[in-house]
Amino acid sequence: MNGFVSLVGAGPGDPELLTLKAARRLAEADLVLYDALVSGEVLRHAARAHCFFVGKRAGALGVRQEAIHRMMVDAARAGKRVVRLKCGDPFVLGRGGEEAIALAEAGVPHEVVPGVSSALAAPALAGIPLTQRGLASGFAVLSGHGPEAWRPILDGLAPGTLSLVVLMGLGARAELAAALLGRGWSPSTPAALLFAASTPRARAWTGTLAGLASAPADASDGAPATLVVGEVVSLAAATGLSPSQAAAAAGKVA
Repeated sequence: MNGFVSLVGAGPGDPELLTLKAARRLAEADLVLYDALVSGEVLRHAARAHCFFVGKRAGALGVRQEAIHRMMVDAARAGKRVVRLKCGDPFVLGRGGEEAIALAEAGVPHEVVPGVSSALAAPALAGIPLTQRGLASGFAVLSGHGPEAWRPILDGLAPGTLSLVVLMGLGARAELAAALLGRGWSPSTPAALLFAASTPRARAWTGTLAGLASAPADASDGAPATLVVGEVVSLAAATGLSPSQAAAAAGKVA
């Protein structure tokens, strides 16, 4: 078996945030299995590959995870160079760990090519430093899929000790806000919803934890959202950066 699988992070959306190694693996690939939200500009690096969509979106049917495992294993055993292209970073809430384990159990040679996670990129592009002396010495990244994913973490955090970043949490924002307020977080704690980070559609809502539940959050265009809670959100204006500036920059290459 001469096949090989690369679990590749595509970054948050801007094709210029793709790593050099990721671009090289795409150019070498015979087969690319790519997720929802991966941009066409990124896929252009895979000019010689067959590109097959295996993405999942909330509330919609998608390719079963076990089927993705089987496609990777079968293609590698047929001698193909496979890229499993995932948004952000493969090992940050992207099931990359499950896929690496499946490949290892099947005896398929593989690697991970890290990508820029939207958990880091979305706040940075909006001018929000996740750590800042005197405000936050660390941050936690949570999945917003359901209370079973985030409640054990929130229950173990003292109010205001860390910056919180929630991916895939748009629909749960009211429940998340209520849980934090119930844990003693101040209603005036700054909060932000960051949409479509690093793309020309980038936009943001900023307010407080008390207002998060009623924040306008129209996601009709399918834009992913990153939720940030913590005093660091208040620094966005001081940094001189904004999602609109990031969107304009992304538009130059989109």
